[in-house]
Amino acid sequence: MGKTVLMIIQVIASLILIASILLQSGKSAGLSGSIAGGAEQLMGKHKGRSYETLLSKATTVGAVVFIITSVVLVYIQKQ
Repeated sequence: MGKTVLMIIQVIASLILIASILLQSGKSAGLSGSIAGGAEQLMGKHKGRSYETLLSKATTVGAVVFIITSVVLVYIQKQ
């Protein structure tokens, strides 16, 4: 029962990790980043930063949960 719950939590954490990593923009956005840079100055930079901060926190939380559930599942498996 507990092993199944941990596996479900791990699957959810992995989906959160996949989504949050894929939605983040790269450090060098290239040509599209230079075009969007002008729009960012007009609309304000805080909107993009809060979105990036949210994705960064989601990635961190997803990674921590994934690692903890992985270690616990391995520990359960070895017993």
